Amino acid sequence: MPRFALKIEYDGSPFAGWQRQADQPSVQGAVEAALARLEPGPHTIAAAGRTDSGVHATGQVAHCDLMRDWDPFRLSEALTYHLKPLPVAIIDCAGVADDWHARFTATERRYLFRLIARRAPLTVEAGGIWQVKMPLDVAAMQVGADHLLGRHDFTTFRAALCQADSPVRTLDELRIEKVPTHAGQLLHIHVRARSFLHNQVRSIVGTLERVGSGAWQPDDVRTALLARDRAACGPVSPPHGLYLAGVTYPDDPFRNA
Repeated sequence: MPRFALKIEYDGSPFAGWQRQADQPSVQGAVEAALARLEPGPHTIAAAGRTDSGVHATGQVAHCDLMRDWDPFRLSEALTYHLKPLPVAIIDCAGVADDWHARFTATERRYLFRLIARRAPLTVEAGGIWQVKMPLDVAAMQVGADHLLGRHDFTTFRAALCQADSPVRTLDELRIEKVPTHAGQLLHIHVRARSFLHNQVRSIVGTLERVGSGAWQPDDVRTALLARDRAACGPVSPPHGLYLAGVTYPDDPFRNA
């Protein structure tokens, strides 16, 4: 059975997350239903990361096995057509080896969190950015963020129901970028690691916002990390500012697609 890698973009607002659920809409369920319009199912696809309810993606990657040896471009076009009117699109497609796996072959995941500080309500980008009212001290936020770089026990920054075997992860990048905007203070928080714990990015961003607002000092982030206690974490940021921005593989399947 030919295997295909799919690069997927979606607005997570109407979904209860990536993972298929029996009684709620999911991105996985939507893509599998579209596949069933092309070939008899049932279909089961696997993704690089299971995004939570309300979280978006600009570079999610999944793989599927089909009976027909589709032209990748035609497959992406057909799937996107059958996904309408849902806010899901197949933005790239490539044939891959039978043992290639969207999750287990991946060597890195990249997330982007968008945060804006301004008093006026959002209009055009409502639902795609976390808005706070007061200006943020970006330099202090970066100092706090630097305490989290490297390999640590991230018990403080993972959900209580996280099912990962170990809380130890290596954070390769946690960078706060100031982005020009017509109104307010727009920040892009770039996070990069091989793998993440459940709610890790949102927990980190919520804590850094407390530093930016002045409620925490930068060194309080290190204290929270060393506590290895979920109760020491700052508030968890809302999901709508978070995007799965990309996945890295040893040999990029989309390079020549």
